[in-house]
Amino acid sequence: MRAAIFQRPGEALAITTLKPPRCQGADLIVQIRGCGICGSDLHMAEVHEASGGMRPLPTGTVMGHEFCGEVVEVGKGAENRFRTGDRVTALPFIGCGTCQSCLSGAGHRCARVNYCGLGDLPGAYAEYMRVGAAEALPLPAGVDWFRGALVEPLAVALHAVHIARLSPGARVLVLGAGPIGLAVALWCRYFGAQHIVVCDKVAARLALAEKIGATATIDATRSNVIECFKRETGARPDVVLECIGIPGAQQLAMDYCPAGGRVVVVGVCMALDTILPVKAISKELQINYVFMYRRQDFEITIDLMDRGRIDPSPLLTRTVSFTDLPAAFETLKTDKTACKVILDPTLV
Repeated sequence: MRAAIFQRPGEALAITTLKPPRCQGADLIVQIRGCGICGSDLHMAEVHEASGGMRPLPTGTVMGHEFCGEVVEVGKGAENRFRTGDRVTALPFIGCGTCQSCLSGAGHRCARVNYCGLGDLPGAYAEYMRVGAAEALPLPAGVDWFRGALVEPLAVALHAVHIARLSPGARVLVLGAGPIGLAVALWCRYFGAQHIVVCDKVAARLALAEKIGATATIDATRSNVIECFKRETGARPDVVLECIGIPGAQQLAMDYCPAGGRVVVVGVCMALDTILPVKAISKELQINYVFMYRRQDFEITIDLMDRGRIDPSPLLTRTVSFTDLPAAFETLKTDKTACKVILDPTLV
């Protein structure tokens, strides 16, 4: 099968031929029909040595964890749940399936978990992939391949907004209009925030924010962010969702909050950062860090897309073939106008 493999930091992905995965136990073999390029993939491809708790990717790693596809083989332990031809997505890991974490929908906390696309298990930058039946979820007819590949990043954003504990009429400031920041804005709109103000430095991304549901946008290169927010909404934000993930962003979120406000840190900063704790202390801020999602976040996302209750289509920038994937991957490291680029292995 064709697959894109990581070589080493600073080098483009290489398209090669690998042996297809073998079906084991309660596993599924899925023919990939769509896989998004995630910011985490871009970051991990640049890690030269262990830092921030992240280990470098082994040479030959097949990345890709935002995926969907068609079941082409079913393990004997999964025959009562799936059959060939089923359309599925899956949480991008395989847990033990029996511990409390797995049974509660938080399989990423399993002590024996193996992650897809990060060196443990091959990911979805490939024609075929092995996934756990316990982690797989059916895709209904109303969720096409493009939307199926967006379930994972939308689940990330849904989990973050759940942690934010929005109340109807809330004033929300979203820092960063990348794919996750835009998905956060979408969910804030769904859950009844009155003011959803998205801040970024890239005009093209701010335009996407307006399409996805932002009530206002702020260009941080031209305006005083908090003054613009107060003019737009009448007060400081009830909740700031930090979706940038670079040094300094958490401090900005604390600065923008009022006394008693809430900060939700969604962006994954992989470098050392410095904050001024007294700012958060004096304001008595509630600060939450969020990590990944639960199975329920996938289920809710799939259901609401199927019923047309949420529309993530503005997130799609383009689809690419294997031929175009390495160049697209490299471009996304610096191109901040693009949003979600999806590999379609069936494209010639």
